Amino acid sequence: MPTSFQNMATLTYTGGTVNSNIVTGELREVLTAAKTAVRENYEPGGTVTYVVSLTNSGVTPLTGLTISDNLGGYTFGGATLYPLAYLPGSVRYYVNGALQAAPVVNAGPPMTVTGITVPAGGSTLVIYETEVTRYAPLAAESSVVNTVTVTGGGLAAPVTAEETVGVVSSPRLSITKGLNPTVVAENGRITYTFTIQNTGNTPVTATDDVILRDTFDPVLNGLTVTYNGAPWTAGTQYTYDGTTGLFATTAGQITVPAATYTQDPVTGAWAVTPGVSELIVTGTV
Repeated sequence: MPTSFQNMATLTYTGGTVNSNIVTGELREVLTAAKTAVRENYEPGGTVTYVVSLTNSGVTPLTGLTISDNLGGYTFGGATLYPLAYLPGSVRYYVNGALQAAPVVNAGPPMTVTGITVPAGGSTLVIYETEVTRYAPLAAESSVVNTVTVTGGGLAAPVTAEETVGVVSSPRLSITKGLNPTVVAENGRITYTFTIQNTGNTPVTATDDVILRDTFDPVLNGLTVTYNGAPWTAGTQYTYDGTTGLFATTAGQITVPAATYTQDPVTGAWAVTPGVSELIVTGTV
């Protein structure tokens, strides 16, 4: 944005001092910067791609510029933690739409890209990927605010641009299946235990219509089914075909709480405690 300035002259002579009038001027920046995330959201273990756009409205090129990215750094326990990390080798550098040789990158943090040129009346794009680290907050409605600062090239003052990305709000389900006992005599009883975990920041509700299907081989007879310790009724919470062994839960019966997140008070790393639900099916082989 434009910066105004003022100054005046002082004239001294034998017998006195006199000041001139104050003149006011405006210094207009010729470089503008914008930063955009290709996707608006991030998720654990994912990546975020940024596009830094520089435009030169002046009549002379700007050379020797440095772009510094703070990678979303924030203060925690007297230290600076970085929720993002530069993905090595990912930078792409375009001048007026033409791909250039890769600039020098220092991964940091903070990350820096040096030797950038923006031609007179032209534009430059610097595109790069970042990885989501263990210091990125994961609870619902969390976000990472990320700032780039452009310096050098004769700029009168640093030029900055900011972008905010929010965490993906959704369930993240996994399932494991256990068998007990693993060796059973003919006409013996076995138990299948299905453990459903949610590492996402929103719960699974009835409206998500989760269905678990399994074909038991060998076919089970005399089924008993419990979900989170409560007995289930055939035809209401689940269906079972005693001929084929096909078992299926009824849509809307499976719910799983959201995960909880805690930040280590020493390291600042976020830990995930999954929400868990358990389905137990017992029958005779």
